Amino acid sequence: MDNRSLFHQSVADLQSQLLNMGSEVQQSIRQAVDALARLDVELAKKTIAHDDAIDQTLLNIEEVCVRLIARQQPMASDLRIIQTARKIATDLERIADHAVDIAKIVLRLADEQLVKPLVTIPQMAQITIDMLHDSLNSYTQRDVNLAASLAEKEEQVDRLYAELLQELILMMGSDYARNRQLSHLSFVVHYLERVADHVTNIGEDVIYMLTGKRKDLNI
Repeated sequence: MDNRSLFHQSVADLQSQLLNMGSEVQQSIRQAVDALARLDVELAKKTIAHDDAIDQTLLNIEEVCVRLIARQQPMASDLRIIQTARKIATDLERIADHAVDIAKIVLRLADEQLVKPLVTIPQMAQITIDMLHDSLNSYTQRDVNLAASLAEKEEQVDRLYAELLQELILMMGSDYARNRQLSHLSFVVHYLERVADHVTNIGEDVIYMLTGKRKDLNI
């Protein structure tokens, strides 16, 4: 196999690792929010425990990227592909960290009952999961339009974020325990908003990879 064919095969393997990592991260978000909705401590612990494997995947991808640059001496466009993969992996790892943050809140609320059934938070989480799926597809399919479309969904997340924060604040009163839980739920909303921000980072990197131009999707 010549160097060019070897490079393309290595990039394909790298993309496969990214997609697997992305699937695991999506699962982590889903599990964390499901655990919160049901205050399921075991599911929360499972989410936290799996984070080490996601961290290791990031290290593996970073190693592959460094090796590709060192051995293949890629051209500018190829270099952007490698650098984008590395940055996507970093954002995926940070998204997984936010899933862990949510799971840890489940542990703190384990002996309580939710002040109200969760409806909007799972909806918000599903939008971020859909965004993440689209962002990874935009990378593997080299689709600028799909990457750019993340901005609209990010705006949906921002609207829900603002609405939920206002709702949670209005629910606060003089009961310390109730206020404490509502504060924790506000953190969950913040973490999901940050997840959406990381996903738009991925979209921006894909656009740069394909066009060589920077585009701000988080406005």
